Amino acid sequence: MRALNPPDWSAARSELRALLRTFSWCPETIADAELALHELYFNAWRHAGCQAPRVILVLQHHTLRVSVCDDSPTLPEPRTPADPYEVSGRGLHLVRALTHRFGADANKNGKATWFELDTTA
Repeated sequence: MRALNPPDWSAARSELRALLRTFSWCPETIADAELALHELYFNAWRHAGCQAPRVILVLQHHTLRVSVCDDSPTLPEPRTPADPYEVSGRGLHLVRALTHRFGADANKNGKATWFELDTTA
């Protein structure tokens, strides 16, 4: 049985925003990072059934890496909705468009879906 309410991602969003503001990232890039995080977080809930996705934020040099971890071993694949008016199916395409790099890695506990943004790009 699946819960009908998605988990609260506001703490992860606040931490991401605070981290990027501390290092003076531009507001547009912060907004892109927040939206990409939201897509990966929601996908972990919706498609992997994870009620509390784990979020890892790493800022190293001029690159931010955000990973959203869940217990499902199934790696995500972007899909194209058959109908252009479908209400879902575009999230990973959106992440790819908003970020510099995007991917997923299997691990012993499931997977980590991640994206990276650079400050200099």
